[in-house]
Amino acid sequence: MRSSAEALSDADPHTVPTRYWHQCADGRVQCDVCPRACKLHEGQRGLCFVRGRVGDRVVLTTYGRSSGFCVDPVEKKPLAHFLPGTPVLSFGTAGCNLACRFCQNWDISKSREIDTLSASASPEALAETAVRLGCRSVAFTYNDPVIFMEYAMDVADACRDRGVRAVAVSAGYVNAEPRREFFGHLDAANIDLKAFSDAFYQKITFAQLPAVLETLEYLRSTDVWFEVTTLLIPGHNDGDAEIAAECAWFAEHLGPDVPLHFSAFHPDFKMRDVPPTPPETLRRARRIALEHGLRFVYTGNVHDPDGGTTICPGCSAPVVVRDWYRIEEYRLTDRGACARCGYQLPGVYDGPAGTWGARRLPVLLGSR
Repeated sequence: MRSSAEALSDADPHTVPTRYWHQCADGRVQCDVCPRACKLHEGQRGLCFVRGRVGDRVVLTTYGRSSGFCVDPVEKKPLAHFLPGTPVLSFGTAGCNLACRFCQNWDISKSREIDTLSASASPEALAETAVRLGCRSVAFTYNDPVIFMEYAMDVADACRDRGVRAVAVSAGYVNAEPRREFFGHLDAANIDLKAFSDAFYQKITFAQLPAVLETLEYLRSTDVWFEVTTLLIPGHNDGDAEIAAECAWFAEHLGPDVPLHFSAFHPDFKMRDVPPTPPETLRRARRIALEHGLRFVYTGNVHDPDGGTTICPGCSAPVVVRDWYRIEEYRLTDRGACARCGYQLPGVYDGPAGTWGARRLPVLLGSR
C-alpha cells in the first residue's frame, strides 16, 4: 500500500508531465494552473496534493487514477438544462486547490492519501464504459478537475470520439491560459460560486473571489453550457444583502438565462458546529434571484417542488417538474422548446427526457 509520504517519481506510470509552470529566480518551480501559484522545491507537492515537482518541472501524479466511479442523474451535478433525466458517469481523484472549511466531499477532496485512489481507468476505458452503461455524459466531480486537467481533457476527447459529452463540476479557480485549454475540451460545467464576498473566500475557502468571477465571465463567451451553484451556509453567506449583490452581478454579467442553484449546507468537515440550512433560506434566496430578473433559479438538497420546477418564460407554464432528481412531468420538445407556446429554453436538449431518475449506481472499472 502506498501512502501520502510516497516520494514523487517519473517512474510511476500515473505520473505525467504538465505544461503550466515556470522556473523562479530562486530555483523553485512555480505551478501556473491556478492563482495559488505554488512555488515548489524538489519533491514538494502543491496545496492540491496531486501536482508536484520532479526534476525541473511540475508533474501530475494521478493520471488514470480515481477515488471511484458512479452513475448519477445529471440533475445531481446539478445541471437542470443539460440532457435532462439522463445518467452521467461520474468520478474524481484526490486533493483540491481550495481549502474550504465546509467541504461536503472532504474525504475525497481533502485526502492526502494516495491509497484513496483505489480505482484506475484509461480515457478510452472510461469512454467505452459510458457507452456500455448508456451514459450520455461523463462528469469530473467530487474534487476539482482543474487540478487533474491533463487526465480530464484526455477523457473528454475520448468520450467525444464515442459521442459522449463531458461535464466539469468545478470551483472555477483557474488561471486564464489553462482555463481556455481546459474548458475548450468540455461540453458543460457547473461552477461553485462559494459566496459573494472577498472576506468569505479568503477566510473560509483560502482563495480569491475575483478569479472565480473571471471564470464565469469567460464561460459566458464560450459554447460551454454552464450553470452556477451557491451553497448557502447559515450565518456566513446567507444574508439578504449578499444574495442580492450576487444576483445583481449575475444578471448584469451572465444574463437572465444562466441557471442558478441555491443548495442547502449540512454540517461537515471543519464546520460541524454550523446548523443545516433551513429550507426557507433557500426559498428566500430564490425569491431574491427571481426579483432580480433571473429566469431559472433552483433549490437543492431539500424537498422543494417549486424550487425544482422549470417555468417557461414565454407562457409561464411549468415545463419540467422535478421531485429531487426525478422528472415527474416533462413538457418540452426534443430540442427544448415549450410544447405549449414554442418558446425555446436555453440549454442542451437532444431527444426526449431520460428516465434515469434518482438512482445511484457504483461502477467497478479497475484497480491498481
